[in-house]
Amino acid sequence: MPDFANPLATWNARFAGDDYLFGEAPNEFVCRQAHRLRRGSSVLCVADGEGRNSVWLAEQGLVVTGFDFASNALDKARRLAAQRKVDVDHRLGDVYTWPWSAARYAAVVAIFIQFVPPERRDAVFAGMRSAVEPGGLMLLEGYRPEQLVYGTGGPPYAEHMYTRDWLERVFGDWQVLALETYDAPIAEGRGHSGMSALIDLVAQKPLG
Repeated sequence: MPDFANPLATWNARFAGDDYLFGEAPNEFVCRQAHRLRRGSSVLCVADGEGRNSVWLAEQGLVVTGFDFASNALDKARRLAAQRKVDVDHRLGDVYTWPWSAARYAAVVAIFIQFVPPERRDAVFAGMRSAVEPGGLMLLEGYRPEQLVYGTGGPPYAEHMYTRDWLERVFGDWQVLALETYDAPIAEGRGHSGMSALIDLVAQKPLG
């Protein structure tokens, strides 16, 4: 079992293979919500891994920045962008030291970033919120605590998962455009495979 208490070592090891751990296809939630994003607008993909989401968003005509702290994942992301003939600003960085206030984006996309422990989560979410421009969007997909029963992805810690109540509190001052909890099978490479307890959020930052 991966050691999620040592995230950098864990992810470097998980991304070490020649294949794409979570596949090369984009996350289904990202695909379903992409209609909300205007072509030419800026997007930040948080902990983007091997680039499946950032590259696909660039293919849709968006101006994409993606970062991850695993250098081998970043190499794969750049390779995927080159294969797909799109430009993505892929950078080495992590959620704890990323300069959130350096730029603002029309959308911040965070998919399964549940390596973040609860004691550091508030700071990370505050950073992500600050990186969204007024009127911009936060797109988030993660696991609910019920995911531990399925064991088909994510860390083996309930406290790393998201609940509806918690997300409603964190984004209580934003307009929540979508907040769904559901169970569904996912097939994202060998990293995420099988029935999963999911939670999806789309929230819009106030203009004022």
